[in-house]
Amino acid sequence: MVDVIAVIEEKTAPHIVWDWNGTLLHDIDAVIAATNASFAELGFASITLETYRDLYVVPVPKFYERLMGRLPTDAEWLVMDEAFHRHYWAAAENAGLAEGAKELLQEWTAAGATQSLLSLAPHEKLVPLVRTHGIDRHFVRVDGRIGPSHTSKAGHLVRHMAAMEPAGVTATRTVLIGDAVDDALAAAHVGARAVLYTGGSHSRASLESAGVPVVDTLAEAVRTARELAE
Repeated sequence: MVDVIAVIEEKTAPHIVWDWNGTLLHDIDAVIAATNASFAELGFASITLETYRDLYVVPVPKFYERLMGRLPTDAEWLVMDEAFHRHYWAAAENAGLAEGAKELLQEWTAAGATQSLLSLAPHEKLVPLVRTHGIDRHFVRVDGRIGPSHTSKAGHLVRHMAAMEPAGVTATRTVLIGDAVDDALAAAHVGARAVLYTGGSHSRASLESAGVPVVDTLAEAVRTARELAE
């Protein structure tokens, strides 16, 4: 029986679950623009990128609590969420992939490993955008958020991983690459590893609080993921 298990594990390829916003998609400028445009509509002062990265947290209502000093009411949250997404999706059309992302996806696939994409962006908006960037063929699965936007990634990752079990994807050989502490928490929730990238929503100090590797480039993220998945 031990020999059978060893053979099965040997055939299990390492797997990367990629985050989208702030990781593969370099959209932080669009995020800041949308945040400040929505704040202006609601009478709040604009914030800098540095402040955003220092305070950002998922679920997003907690981020607004840090800015406002209290959680938004349900009515306020609906207005703020709608305003942000209206401005964000108008700006996101001009956002490009992070430096080297397309090449890294190609190389990982060519090496015989697998990868997927999981985002808290709405599924119906995510899928066509990924296809527009010409990278959808690299993923065994692409999942966006289905349901309310004030959720964390853990529950979504549970469903994402379960859907890939028939393809041989296992948590023990999976590494999630993302730009938020919530990504690390989600990975731990399913028994996977995580690498966090500083090019997105969090400051380095914030990311380091998660206790997982923190990197400044996606190339370094992939190298680290390969080491963690061995």
